[in-house]
Amino acid sequence: MSKLVTAVTALRLVEQGQLDLDRDIESELRSWHLPASDLTKGHPVTLRGLLSMTGGIGVPGFIGYEPGDILPDLNQILDGAPPAHSPRVRVEYVPGSRYAYSGGGYEIVQALIQDASGQGFAAAADALVLKPARMSRSLFAQPLPPDLMKGAAMGHHGDGDALPGGSRLIPELAAGGLWSTPSDLAHLLLDLAASYRGEAGHLLPPATAKAMFTRQNGGPYGLGGALGGTGKSLVLMKRGQNVGFQGYLLIFPETGQGIVVMTDSDHGTTLAEALIRRAAAVYRWPALGELAD
Repeated sequence: MSKLVTAVTALRLVEQGQLDLDRDIESELRSWHLPASDLTKGHPVTLRGLLSMTGGIGVPGFIGYEPGDILPDLNQILDGAPPAHSPRVRVEYVPGSRYAYSGGGYEIVQALIQDASGQGFAAAADALVLKPARMSRSLFAQPLPPDLMKGAAMGHHGDGDALPGGSRLIPELAAGGLWSTPSDLAHLLLDLAASYRGEAGHLLPPATAKAMFTRQNGGPYGLGGALGGTGKSLVLMKRGQNVGFQGYLLIFPETGQGIVVMTDSDHGTTLAEALIRRAAAVYRWPALGELAD
C-alpha cells in the first residue's frame, strides 16, 4: 500500500515540473546512480516504467529487519551493501518490455523524490500527499516514535505468535514503510477517483489521474496500482504484505465505491478477500474480477 502513496507523491512532483514520467532517470538522479547496463541501450529506465512495474528493475520485495538491528540507508539498500541484507537493485530485463513486480524499482522512485524535492522522502510525502489528503494518522517512519507505537497494531505470524517488538522495521520506505489506517487510505482513494472523474481541486489534475488508471506498457499496472475491468467496472487495486501484516485496497473510480482492509496477521489476505467479495455483493459494486497485487 506504501507504493500507491509513493506514486502519488512522485506524480505531484511531475505536475510541479520537478520530475518527468518519460525522461531517463539518470538525468534526474543525483544522490545515487543506476549502474550502466547493455539492457538499457535505446530503452532507458523511466519513472513511468518504475511506477508501472515495467521499468526492468529487479528485487520484488523486502522482508524487513528485527527491532534493534542496524538499518541501512537508501544507498545501501539500492546497492545491497551492508547492513542491507536484500539484493542490490539493478536492471534485470529490457525496460518497457514486460511487467515484473519490483519493490526495488520503488526504492529508486524514493531516490528520485528526494533528489527532486530537496528533502527526505518522509517529509516530501507528508507535504505533497499525506497532509493535503487529510491522512492525519499516516506517516513514513521506521521505527515508529514510541508514543505512536503504543497505539499501533501488533503483527502476527501465521501460527498466531506476535512479532517481537510488534513489527519488523522496513527502512525501504517507498516500497513498504508506510504506517496508516483504512480511513486515511480511503481519503486518498476517494480523492484520486474524484480527479479521474474530472473534478478539480484535488491532489492530481484529471489528466494525471486518468494516467494512473490507465494500463502502462502493456502490463496490468497503471501508475501505482494494478488495474482490472473497463468502463464502470474499471478498478484500481493494491495488495499490502509486510511480515505480520496483510491488507488490500481498491476503488472503482467511476462510481467511487471501494474498500480498504488492513489486518495484523500473515493470514490476513484470506479474511481481506472474503470481506471484499461480501462487500461487492452487499453494496452492488460493478463486476469485480480477480484481485491482483
